[in-house]
Amino acid sequence: MTRNTAREIAVHLAYELGFTDRPPEELVEERLSRERFETLAGEDELYTEAPGPTQAEYIRGVVMGVAEHAPELDGYIAKYARGWRFERIPLVAGAIMRVAMYEVMYRPDIPNGAAVNEAIEIAKKYETPETVKFINGILGSFVRGEIEEAKES
Repeated sequence: MTRNTAREIAVHLAYELGFTDRPPEELVEERLSRERFETLAGEDELYTEAPGPTQAEYIRGVVMGVAEHAPELDGYIAKYARGWRFERIPLVAGAIMRVAMYEVMYRPDIPNGAAVNEAIEIAKKYETPETVKFINGILGSFVRGEIEEAKES
């Protein structure tokens, strides 16, 4: 499994966090099981290969980090979504942005450009071109406004 595939699965799970009362740890463990992948393999090619230990650790870390930092990440989305009420942002778009922002802020092993570019590629699979531009604008503004300014300080 590639990192790109693992990232997209992390987005799926980050999205699912918004629809469950289950603890994030429980959700992640169940969703990363070989049995779950075997069940979903016929429906979505993304699930044809279960993650190995390294990719499972990456997915687990990102999803747990998104769950832990959700209010902070949502605050950044709202801050840079000028002219949009947070409630109007498509749920998948929100999950994509949360994952990318989490990677930028808390995963120094992932270059900011890679996190943003991969988020845009995932968005192209699930969102309209207008929403992809919106996501790109928010993530670009976020990196310039929060990360690059912090480095200059």
